[in-house]
Order: sequence, then structure tokens, then C-alpha cells
Amino acid sequence: MEARSERKDGVVIFFVSGRLDAFGAQQLDTWTREALHDDDKELVVDMAGTGYLSSGGLRVFNALKREMKRRNGRFALAAVGEYPKKVLDMAGFSTVFDIFPTADLAVTDIAHKRKNPTLFNEIFYKKIMGEGVTLTVEPGWMTTPPVLRVLGDLDKVLYAQITQSDIKIRKFSEITYSLGLGALGADVQEAMPLMGEMITLYGSMVWLPTDGNNTPDFLTPLDPESDVGVYTGFNVSLDGPFNEYFTLETSLPDGVSISDIYKTIFSSSQNRVKNYHGVVAVTIWGVLAGLSSSGLKKSPVAGSAPPGGVSIMDPSQIHEWIASDSGNSHKGETLVSFGIGVDLSADLSFFPADKLSSLFYTNPLNKGAAKTMYLHNHGVVFKNVPYDASLDLNTQVKKIVTDGEFSDMRHLLDSTRLSKAKIGIAYIQDIVKEA
Repeated sequence: MEARSERKDGVVIFFVSGRLDAFGAQQLDTWTREALHDDDKELVVDMAGTGYLSSGGLRVFNALKREMKRRNGRFALAAVGEYPKKVLDMAGFSTVFDIFPTADLAVTDIAHKRKNPTLFNEIFYKKIMGEGVTLTVEPGWMTTPPVLRVLGDLDKVLYAQITQSDIKIRKFSEITYSLGLGALGADVQEAMPLMGEMITLYGSMVWLPTDGNNTPDFLTPLDPESDVGVYTGFNVSLDGPFNEYFTLETSLPDGVSISDIYKTIFSSSQNRVKNYHGVVAVTIWGVLAGLSSSGLKKSPVAGSAPPGGVSIMDPSQIHEWIASDSGNSHKGETLVSFGIGVDLSADLSFFPADKLSSLFYTNPLNKGAAKTMYLHNHGVVFKNVPYDASLDLNTQVKKIVTDGEFSDMRHLLDSTRLSKAKIGIAYIQDIVKEA
């Protein structure tokens, strides 16, 4: 294993030759730490002379990326060969690291964006979302490709055909981020008539019982491994990490709608994200400019189906089954949400049609967006929670659901608006239907 370094336009370039196995990775780690000056902020590793990459090399790359981030700089790879690229793809790191065909192109890109930082962080999004909006991008630490796991049959929910055999039990410890139809109770017979829309967030389950009281219920067990389970007739959960984090700031008095946020995610992903296939999972922690919502009035169990075999979302039935509020409530309060977005302008052929259709449905209460996307988001509202976008999203979500002052839980309409938000985005690589 050999390496040499040079500086070009203020960027440190390491040219590596030999195998980046465990021993070579240790050498590279030592060499880079010795070569970096205190004021170096940008590093490129040129891999033209490297035909082998192992997990040891990945760990060093991750450490170097973290160090450059700590210095408010950038880390990039260049001239990645066929086998190392396969390793990066397999480990899910191809979308984590900036990768360029040559070191010169990497240096040019870094220098250009250093001189014009808003070009990378703001201007593209202002064109999409309008003036007065800043949306910056931060990479996540992807270790495995994110997938969605689907339990139950969405059609049985939409056509009110849920039977006792359709009800499954999920432990709190099994579902970090999920949404669907669910209830808590002593047994399935008690839970079924009360099943409503639900969300789970880091060990907490929040749901809207269909008991006519329009009052959400909330449970955060001290022991997530306890035998208290969530009864669910349909659940979609995220398995895996967020690939990126967006930070939203706006001076607009009415904020930015969830549909506009998803539009920006979709449009930017088509150009930037190599493994973008048109489906994303999104968690939001933000400050509301106005909540627009809906919620099930009745549990969609067999025997309660609308006449004529129509869906509960049929225009003739929706007001019988769904309560809605477009009055933009809870302004200035904290929202924590989880949702799924399907980009209809993308090539969705990567996913089998039956798996795609298990995720979403057309909600007629959402005006206009259905032609370009399908969104399915549930959210929980808290009060008196300080907002600080510099904090880690997942850590804060866990803290908020444990310590926050609970206010409300709803199915979010696409017109829900935010004035500030930290947004985690997972670019879904598979949809798994569970028995």
C-alpha cells in the first residue's frame, strides 16, 4: 500500500495505490491524519491505483467524511474502479460519498461550491419553492439500504373488510417509524371496534380511537420489550437509515406546504440521487404554520362496509367516514411526523405494481397534488418544545415523544404548512410485504 498527497486549489488530494484492506486502511488513516493541516477542510481520495476495497476502507472513509464535516468542509472519492464501486453499492455508500470520475473534476466541483455556497444549498430550491425559502442538504450515514415493510392489506382498510384474522400484533421495539391503522387494548376484541389512524415514533404509539370522542391516545412504554403490543390491521414501517437530511427555513408568513416539500425532494432527487426510484420515507420535526388534517370516524371492520361495494374514500361516503379540518390549527406548535411519498413523474418500474399499490391511496381531501404524487403522512403535535435545527433529528424525536407536552395526532393533509423543519429522507430500495 502506497500513497502520496498534493494540494490543488486548497484541496488535499490523496493518491492511493494498492489494496485498501484492513491493513491498508490503517495505513491510509495514519497517513491522512499526518498530512492534514489544521486549516485543511477539503479532502479527495483518488482510487485510480486501488483495485480492492474492504469494510476497513469504508470505515476510514466514513471517519474522514465526519472529520471534514466537523471542519465545515467536504470529502470526496475519485476514479473509483469497478470492484470498489461494487463494494460501495453493496454497503449502501454510493449515495453517501461524493464520487467523481477524476480528482480534477472533484477539485473543480469543491472549489466552485466553496466560492458559491448558495448554489449548492439554496438557489435550486428557491426556484422550486419560491423566494424567502432556504433548504439546505446534509448527508446521512447510510449503512444498509432503506426498505419499507408492509403488514396487512390496504384495500381491506379502504373497503372496510378488516376481520379478526387480519389483525396482527407488533411490539413497540419492532417499529421505530411507522404509520397505519391500529389500536391498543386488553385483547383484539376490545381493540377492533376502536381501530383508527396511528403512528409510531421511537417506541411511542399514538392513535386516534374511533370512539366518537375525537381525542388521540398516547403510550410510551418504559420497557419496549413488554408484552403490551400494538394491534394493527395495516402498518407501513421504515427499516433502515435516512440517506439525507434537509433543513427548511422560511420567512413566508404562511410557511411551506408538505406537498411543496415533497415536490422539492422529488425534483432534486431525480438529478442528484443515483439510487432514487420514486419512493421516499420522510420524518419531519418542525414548527407548524398551520395543520390541515383528517381522521377516521369509524373502524373499517367487516360488516361496516359502505353499500354498493364502494370505498370509504368514495365521494358519496367520505364525509360519513372521514373527519377533516382545513382550518390550519396548532400554529407555532411542534410537529413530529412520518410519511411516505410516491413520485408519479419518476420511473416506478423498479417496484412491482402490487407492492407499490400497497402503500397509498387517493384521498379526495387533498386538492391538486394527486396528479403528480401520492402522499401518506401521519403527525403528532407537541407544545413548548424548543426548536434547534443543529440537533440530531432522531435523537430529538426520541426526546420529544418521551418528554414533550402532547397536544394532538392526525392524518396530515398535503396542505399542512411548516415554517421551520429538520427532515430525514430515506430513498427506498425495496418494499417488503409481510405475512
